[in-house]
Amino acid sequence: MGEFTVVSFFTGMFWAMVYWVVAIFQFFVPPPRKDVSGKIVLITGAGSGIGQKLSIEFAKLGCSVVGWDISTDGLSKTGSLMSDERMTSQWHPYKCDITDRHRVYEVAEKVQEDVGCVDILINNAGIVTGKKFLDCRDEMIIKTMEVNTIAHFWTLKAFLPGMIDRDSGHVVTVASGAGLFGMPGQCDYAASKFAAVGLTEALYCELEYSKSTGVKTTVVCPYYIDTGMFKGVETPLLPMIKSDDAVNQIVDAVLRNKTMLLMPRIVYFLYYLKGLMPAKTAFLTGNASGTMASMDTFRGRVD
Repeated sequence: MGEFTVVSFFTGMFWAMVYWVVAIFQFFVPPPRKDVSGKIVLITGAGSGIGQKLSIEFAKLGCSVVGWDISTDGLSKTGSLMSDERMTSQWHPYKCDITDRHRVYEVAEKVQEDVGCVDILINNAGIVTGKKFLDCRDEMIIKTMEVNTIAHFWTLKAFLPGMIDRDSGHVVTVASGAGLFGMPGQCDYAASKFAAVGLTEALYCELEYSKSTGVKTTVVCPYYIDTGMFKGVETPLLPMIKSDDAVNQIVDAVLRNKTMLLMPRIVYFLYYLKGLMPAKTAFLTGNASGTMASMDTFRGRVD
């Protein structure tokens, strides 16, 4: 760390303000997209939902897509949805239980031998119990944390060193709006997603601090998406996000190196407003909008 001086402080604050202005400008006028053709993208949870659709979209962009999932049937389904022979040849499925760190490291080595160095890591796999805190079994709390957060540490340990060595790469965390706002029926889920958001923010700071600025990070915090994961949830004011719309926005955020993507856009306003609200005010606002009761009718995906 450099020596603290008054000059260094005000210089740092000046550049902080400059980047703030740039960020506001880019919120309305996004930067150009980067070219990812020929890049290797690894997506966890690629056998269904958002992971499946992301796999297809990145294949369309000319990427070699490595799909990880615990379900071989799901991975086969994703491969069958690739629209042409070129996309199919770019699809590399691997069965992997991401909660088993030894298996993660083992499969990661195989990926690097078979396909090459991963350029874009998308930690997407996630689960939800949808139960109130005292109704949630211990083993499901542990599983939620393992899949939604702890697995990110294992995939990052496997692929981040190579990105740092090349000073090139991108880490994408598919978190949730539940990583910004808590609500009933999501204690374990929100805890896991808050942790994933915090991990990504701290990682961004480490990369910036160590001058590894060629490695980008993006954290994605969407409202409910209609993949079936939150089947039964009722959303009185804000409708569920269409999965195709969510995927298009995630891909766009990656291509434009956005640090944070909140969906829908009103969540940006609510996120910053939350910091100014008393906790009771935030709760009453959520309760009046029906958000606090949204999980009461949760059924979840039935496979």
